[in-house]
Amino acid sequence: MADLTRFKRYDGGDPLAPPVDIAEALDAIGEDVMAGYSPERAMQEFLRRGGQDQAGLDDLARRVAERRRELLAQHNLDGTLNEVKELLDRAVLAERQQLARDPMMDEGDRAFREMRMQNLPDSPAAAVTELGDYDWTSAEAREAFEQIKDLLGREMLDQRFAGMKNALENATDGDRAAINAMLSDLNDLLEKRAAGTDTPEDFAEFMAKHGQHFPEDPRDLDELLDTLAERSAAAQRMLNSMSPEQRQELMELSAQAFGSPALMEQLDRLDQNLMGLRPGEDWNGSQQFGDGDQGLGLGDGTGVLQDLADLDALADQLSQSYGGARLDDVDLDKLARQLGDQASVDARKLQELERALRQSGAMERGFDGELRLTPKAMRQLGKALLRDVAERMSGRQGQRDLRRAGAAGDLSGATRSWEFGDTEPWDIPRTMVNGMIRRAGDPTGPRLSVEDIEVAETEARTQAAVALCVDTSFSMAMDGRWVPMKQTALALHTLIGSRFRGDDLELIGFGRHAETMRIEQLTALDARWAKGTNLHHALLLANRHFRKHPNAQPVLLIVTDGEPTSHLEPDGQVYFDYPPHPMTIALAVRELDNARRLGAQTTFFRLGEDPGLARFIEQMARRVDGSVIAPEADDLGAAVVGSYLGSRGRGRPGGSGGAGGGPGSYGDWFGGRGFWVG
Repeated sequence: MADLTRFKRYDGGDPLAPPVDIAEALDAIGEDVMAGYSPERAMQEFLRRGGQDQAGLDDLARRVAERRRELLAQHNLDGTLNEVKELLDRAVLAERQQLARDPMMDEGDRAFREMRMQNLPDSPAAAVTELGDYDWTSAEAREAFEQIKDLLGREMLDQRFAGMKNALENATDGDRAAINAMLSDLNDLLEKRAAGTDTPEDFAEFMAKHGQHFPEDPRDLDELLDTLAERSAAAQRMLNSMSPEQRQELMELSAQAFGSPALMEQLDRLDQNLMGLRPGEDWNGSQQFGDGDQGLGLGDGTGVLQDLADLDALADQLSQSYGGARLDDVDLDKLARQLGDQASVDARKLQELERALRQSGAMERGFDGELRLTPKAMRQLGKALLRDVAERMSGRQGQRDLRRAGAAGDLSGATRSWEFGDTEPWDIPRTMVNGMIRRAGDPTGPRLSVEDIEVAETEARTQAAVALCVDTSFSMAMDGRWVPMKQTALALHTLIGSRFRGDDLELIGFGRHAETMRIEQLTALDARWAKGTNLHHALLLANRHFRKHPNAQPVLLIVTDGEPTSHLEPDGQVYFDYPPHPMTIALAVRELDNARRLGAQTTFFRLGEDPGLARFIEQMARRVDGSVIAPEADDLGAAVVGSYLGSRGRGRPGGSGGAGGGPGSYGDWFGGRGFWVG
């Protein structure tokens, strides 16, 4: 039984390298999703850009394009013609020298020969054809002319079989006969395939007889066909890329290959068989070469055309612009061959990253077939945003990040027996003492029992009903505040969901009208370009939320960059006017007063530097004894989280600051910060 084991050089990068880290990718994808990208597109954009220490698809595509331009610029297609011309000039010069110094030659014969040498056509192909039957008097000239025939034969074969040019250097007549026999047998085999009568035994017999000519070691006829057709199509594209004059010269010269038309007959037959069996190859393409100083022979030129085809295929694979594209489509072997092993390693890491993202549970397909972030990914993104908020807030007072266990309230110093559902920390000393006392009366009992456990009591903590109203109007998107607004909502949602589970958060987006949103809806919300800021509707929804939780402390947080310009009419229709209509202002103020009567602690987050907006917001906040903060867009998350935490800790978000809290004052609203991160 034949041994089909194959070995190749390892090209998988560092085998001890850690697995791919998707944290950076998820952060970038989350930011793009909040900017309006779909998760699928956001993932593709990250793979294109790459990470901090990871080359992306765009970098690989750029290197592919540079390599392609380099190949076209540094080469020309005159290589074989120039070699033929050099050998022809050497032969003619050697013959003239021999004619001049041969004293025994008949003068008439000498004159005739010199006339032939002098009147040779300018075309190398025509000159070689005319000298085909010339009886050379110089051994050096005869050898040079024979080299032309040998070169043409080797180049023609090298076009179809890579490496044949060097393998047949100084070939004997027996070597040439063996090549002709191989070509004949190969054409017979391909014609059997075309007729559907070939068998595996036919291929095995062919390889046993001629396998030394195929270093690729194909496993079956299909592999052999693919290799030959790819090379033959590249040879045809090289001819197509030549000027008509170059192409005509080579066609005429090809008849002199090995001094016999038999080789070209077999090669033409081979090309026809390959075109019939592999019509999908690019047989009609061409390339525009520059005037580089490196002339390409037929074999080398075919290799360059194959390289260019590989680079075109890689460019298409790296673009990922076709339907159903996946990074697994990228041919790593071709990439390593064209750009080096490191490029292949970079692409493999991107493939692993794409698989990890799809298999990590961070993204899933909905019923509509669209890819979306899972709750797990939203939590991870929210935690990252919270860490960023904590760093910003800690940086304002130079305090380090503090981590305290528990969020249910401060320890009172007392303990009590554990009851089912308790989340307070155990009092370990009291628990152990209880176990020892119990065992003193019953030495055979367990060392620790449920009734031994005591927990540390904590002070009661007020539940909060939080309404975060975020402006989703045209100006928020236009002025670059769309993503910070979403990040703020997600950070607050994550904080409440992870550390203050007893609180109830309502997210309300208000543009021309207002609506309550799930966090997934808000983070995936595309920028809205309709004008209108319906604060009246947003406050109606916020007050409804507060009334649903009569025993909770209402906390109202309003993020906006404009005055109210629309309101709800009694029939539910939206009224819009700019400048703001007095009725729009009156209705918004009425609902704000209702929020105050419900006990809401109100904080306005004013974005932008409009003096009119600043005066309006300050008057609104003063009316309800609320606070105003004017953060930069990047500090919005820290401002909102700080306000929420201040309301949890002191009962009033602004302390005694009133409406004049101003930018940066939220840094003083709570003491040991950072325990809510982690």
